[in-house]
Amino acid sequence: MTWSEPPKPLAVVAFGGNALLPAEDHGTQEEQVARARQAARWLVPIVEQGYRLVIVHGNGPQVGNILIQAEEASTKIPPQTLDLAVAQTEGSIGFILQQALRNRLEFAGLPPSVATLLTEVAVDPRDPAFSDPAKPIGPFFTQYRAEALTRDFGWTMREDSGRGWRKVVASPAPVEVLNIEAIEALLKVCTVVIAGGGGGVPVVRGRDRQWRGVEAVIDKDLTSALLASRLEAKLFVIITPVAKVSIDFGRPSQKDLDYLSLEDARKYMREGQFPRGSMGPKITASINFVAETGGEVLITNIDELQEALNGESGTRIGGEPSRFAASAS
Repeated sequence: MTWSEPPKPLAVVAFGGNALLPAEDHGTQEEQVARARQAARWLVPIVEQGYRLVIVHGNGPQVGNILIQAEEASTKIPPQTLDLAVAQTEGSIGFILQQALRNRLEFAGLPPSVATLLTEVAVDPRDPAFSDPAKPIGPFFTQYRAEALTRDFGWTMREDSGRGWRKVVASPAPVEVLNIEAIEALLKVCTVVIAGGGGGVPVVRGRDRQWRGVEAVIDKDLTSALLASRLEAKLFVIITPVAKVSIDFGRPSQKDLDYLSLEDARKYMREGQFPRGSMGPKITASINFVAETGGEVLITNIDELQEALNGESGTRIGGEPSRFAASAS
């Protein structure tokens, strides 16, 4: 009888598109390549601890830039739909990260097998988000241009705090990752798989039973939680701008949390402690993962990731209120 080595445990890590394109940068390709190299420096140590790795990145700034480019060229090239812009950034960001990770893995003496998968994520066409699109995306427009875009392309436009008009789209919940089997297959031969970029390309099945893309944005934290659950990840890490989750954030009574039970996370969500535009989606994603798998989530920032993996920083959600068991076994 031939014994094969058991598969290494899986870690899923989610981080925002601003990790590669922060507000202080000019948005050049060179800057994003340099940021990807920095990201590889804190991602590869997770592999060194014995994990296979799935990365889910955000793409908000990058999609916004594509839409700005499209508007500037609109007299020569018709605007494209949002699902295509999401797909483009899955490819471009994936390529930049893939190269940086391959080089860093080689430097660390690890198998440099990295793959990026264009990921389609099914959403429910009856999701309430479609009847009340509220996610602003892309450039600001004058009222005249906004009215033209509404008339010519059916866009939903809303005035934004006196700064102009912006396109708003739905942000439905992810229901199913259509490429889950492909991701599982890649994980058998790859050290790192980059998937679900920007939350994935949102698709729906029509009455004709055919899949098609839709104008929507899926929250990447919710997609990463769905992936982590379906792939039975042992470690689910959400990277944020802050080292720990806090309640009463920004107030004199602010309290940083080392640990949150599933019940407390739900209670604080009901109390409005975690706004939809900041920590809310990350806590919702954590609740989804913990409730479905009984696992644990680690929320922290880039600077303290290593300490958090060692149980010395970050906020743990779910599991037992003891030291986070980060090392693979």
